[in-house]
Amino acid sequence: MAGIYDFEARRIDGEPLRLDQFRGRPLLIVNTASACGFTPQFAGLEQLHQTYGGRGLVVLGFPCNQFGAQDPGSDGEIAQFCQRNYGVGFPMMSKIDVNGDAAHPLYRWLTAQAPGLLGTKAIKWNFTKFLVGRDGRVIKRYAPQDKPESLARDIEAALAT
Repeated sequence: MAGIYDFEARRIDGEPLRLDQFRGRPLLIVNTASACGFTPQFAGLEQLHQTYGGRGLVVLGFPCNQFGAQDPGSDGEIAQFCQRNYGVGFPMMSKIDVNGDAAHPLYRWLTAQAPGLLGTKAIKWNFTKFLVGRDGRVIKRYAPQDKPESLARDIEAALAT
């Protein structure tokens, strides 16, 4: 069975990114959108990146257009939006699907490791978050309405192990 470090994604600039380069570091993986009611969470995610990045946390944003077509732009447009409006400095990936037959293999793995409410594996909306520990195991899945700052205690615990 695959583990988190077996996956690869494409950065928003098109370059490949192997997750094994983050071995031993906690990850916060988030499916994002540029025109969603939760889009202001980019500011909180960037704050987590700035606060905890030096201690090892890696925030990874995965744009997705599957929920209300709220991220229809190209990767370049999404990158510009995130930088211009939120000063995003954490790695943003190329746009992916998180549900269905075309779901990125990483998201199939994440949802199998940490099912949602009532055991559902589907991602319900933009800004669903997964915290992965230093050991590569999913610690917790967070709902879109869970604000990034509310994850601080869990991130601190993940960094302490």
